[in-house]
Amino acid sequence: MEYNVSQIEKKWQQYWQQNDSFEPSDDFSKKKKYILSMFPYPSGKIHMGHVRNYSIGDAIARFNRKEGYNVLHPIGWDSFGMPAENAAIKNKTHPKKWTYENIDYMKKELNSLGLSFSQKREFATSDPLYTKHEQKIFIDMFEKGLVYQKSASLNWCETCQTVLANEQVEDGKCWRCDSEVKQKDMAGYYLKITQYAQELLDDLKTLQKGWPQQVLTMQENWIGRSEGLEFEFSLSDESKEKLDKKFDKFKVFTTRPDTIYGVSYSALAPEHSIVKYLVEHKLLSDEKIAKIKEMQSLSSRDKTMVDKEGLYLELDVIHPLTGKKVPLWVANFVLIEYGGGAVMAVPAHDERDFEFAKKYDLPIIQSIENPKQEFDGSCAITEYGVMVNSGEFSGLKSEEGKKAVIAYFEEHGLGKKVVNFKLRDWGISRQRYWGAPIPMIHCKKCGLVPEAIENLPVALPDDIEITGEGNPLQTHPTWKHTKCPKCGGEALRETDTMDTFVQSSWYFLRYTTNPAKWQDEAIDKKDSDYWMNVDQYVGGIEHAILHLLYSRFFTKVLRDMGLQSSDEPFKNLLTQGMVLKDGSKMSKSKGNTVDPDEIIKKYGADTARLFILFAAPPQKELEWNDSAVEGAFKFIKRFATRADMASKCDTIPKIEQQKLSKESKYARKKVYEALKKSNEIYEGSYTFNTLIAASMEALNALNQQNESAVWSEGYYILSNILEPIIPHICWEISSELFGLKNFGKIEIINEVFKEDSITLAITVNGKKRSQIEVETGLQKDDILNQAKEEVAKWLEGKSIIKEIYVPNKLINLVVK
Repeated sequence: MEYNVSQIEKKWQQYWQQNDSFEPSDDFSKKKKYILSMFPYPSGKIHMGHVRNYSIGDAIARFNRKEGYNVLHPIGWDSFGMPAENAAIKNKTHPKKWTYENIDYMKKELNSLGLSFSQKREFATSDPLYTKHEQKIFIDMFEKGLVYQKSASLNWCETCQTVLANEQVEDGKCWRCDSEVKQKDMAGYYLKITQYAQELLDDLKTLQKGWPQQVLTMQENWIGRSEGLEFEFSLSDESKEKLDKKFDKFKVFTTRPDTIYGVSYSALAPEHSIVKYLVEHKLLSDEKIAKIKEMQSLSSRDKTMVDKEGLYLELDVIHPLTGKKVPLWVANFVLIEYGGGAVMAVPAHDERDFEFAKKYDLPIIQSIENPKQEFDGSCAITEYGVMVNSGEFSGLKSEEGKKAVIAYFEEHGLGKKVVNFKLRDWGISRQRYWGAPIPMIHCKKCGLVPEAIENLPVALPDDIEITGEGNPLQTHPTWKHTKCPKCGGEALRETDTMDTFVQSSWYFLRYTTNPAKWQDEAIDKKDSDYWMNVDQYVGGIEHAILHLLYSRFFTKVLRDMGLQSSDEPFKNLLTQGMVLKDGSKMSKSKGNTVDPDEIIKKYGADTARLFILFAAPPQKELEWNDSAVEGAFKFIKRFATRADMASKCDTIPKIEQQKLSKESKYARKKVYEALKKSNEIYEGSYTFNTLIAASMEALNALNQQNESAVWSEGYYILSNILEPIIPHICWEISSELFGLKNFGKIEIINEVFKEDSITLAITVNGKKRSQIEVETGLQKDDILNQAKEEVAKWLEGKSIIKEIYVPNKLINLVVK
């Protein structure tokens, strides 16, 4: 068969599109598989990372179709976001125009790879219909108390004129434009993800078998559950006076109540209300106020990276057990988001507190004794031990002491046992145009009210100009002016839009709904109950925390709203490695990118797919190699041209194994080994490289024999198992030879693995001297005789003391 790449690939791509070859069935009695790769942002062109991601997902989807599953394998576009606005400024165009033109172009690129996506379930998250349903979900969450507004000190990028999540601040700068990030007090909308913190943590156990341990650990740490004591430090009388009697006490949280007698200072976050009051009312020196403001300008992430710094606030608190005064400091390592933004500091038993105490010459008081490590004040002893210098609690082991101290605090009304989480509620407000508008209305009479459902979607105005200054929704002359849906009076729309993570937190549920129902329903429960959970999710490790955590949160919320029944969205998760060139991640700035369009144009989509799946296991990094791409093309070309050796047939040929030559038997064995490997890798390892290697060995073995039926059987099987990887040529071969009837489950014939002969190594005094091939079933004595003949020259003049035969492996002759 002649390998005309462009002709073959164009032919089958048109065939698949015209015949809806990859649309899922509405027959819910069938067994199902939902295979999903993380949808792309329409940046303009696909890169090799996209090729890898979608080739992996596509191979899994195609395999499961051949196994008889009803497969949902959709694609869409994560199309809202800041890059569209940046491009609009740069190119003097509209974000909507830029986005949808990119979608059209990238859609053609993905189609050119022969990816078996459902065409009918494709959507972009910026489509007004998607926004309509998302806004309805938002309003339902608001009415259930899962959405609230609050003012907080947020990361603000002056250039992008928007709030950034902590994860979007890199080295104190905006992840998009590299501008300096400042802290700014702003009102915003928050989703109560903390209400689901315990369930999000507990349900990680259900994902142990299907998710990488690294991702589970990252999520567990991000949620950050801890149990401890919450109590209040009362301010000294002098301190209350200094604060104009506006403050009396403040809460602190500790996971180590057994160390409470070691408290030598307390520290507040720079954003704590007491610190703010001191600054605003100039109750400290100008020098101290300037230093505090500098601390306040740092993001939470930056605070964990800079040197620990602090200032004495000229205030004291009273130790709840000893009654002694404890100095109150402000410290840059205390986070306002955790434990109320205040800590009790125990330098003797906490490394961070110790480092700070050493720097500022604060007392270090031992309250735990550890037999393994003597306390000499040179470092913190953080391990559990026995309480000392701790009043009535002295002598208790740490675990007992923790319980006893908490019990004492609860009994005397001083504090209580609480569970804390590092996880914070999710701030979703963004001051930008190209996002889903938050469907809330500000009415002077009614306050904050949701838009009426019948008025959804609250769509974006098209007549705007993106300049990079301010929020176009805020400055638009008419868009924000509306009527209150409650009283009918004049009101203002909310001009913030939603964080784009909101769109990607439920898109996988939208795909499950039959498109015929899209207009009226966000998620059809019957449809989603059939398709969910996603059986295999494929995407980058960079989404290990936020996207996956938010998706898990939304899944639980939508379950509780009755829209679907799943507790978790993704049963199995595969995090693919990056594509590198010259040892570095591909990037335009480094000049080491490879354009997928050029590879497809020169070699074809099948070559691109074969290389990307052969070069490394999916979870590992992949190093680009031009000569390996050439090698992949040569293999496919040889696979195509040698197809002429096979004969046309509707079913797999029946072959009498015993009548075959040794070479033909070996070829059959290698073909069925490849089939076996195919079945194995789709159980979860997805090591396509091993399957491709086995298929190459099988083709080589076929080339060493000339039995027509073995060729036909070989191609019947190889075109089946390689179809998920190089689909175009496999459909061409299958169409020509087997009328596409080989694309189903093929049973393994075990007789091909039975060997007619075995090769045995022969050692003399443990040193290998030769080997022999003997018939299987040959008696031990006959085998030993053949072996002695083979190594006769090493036995001359020697006496054989012992003859050892290890069946199917070796013969060892011991001589002297």
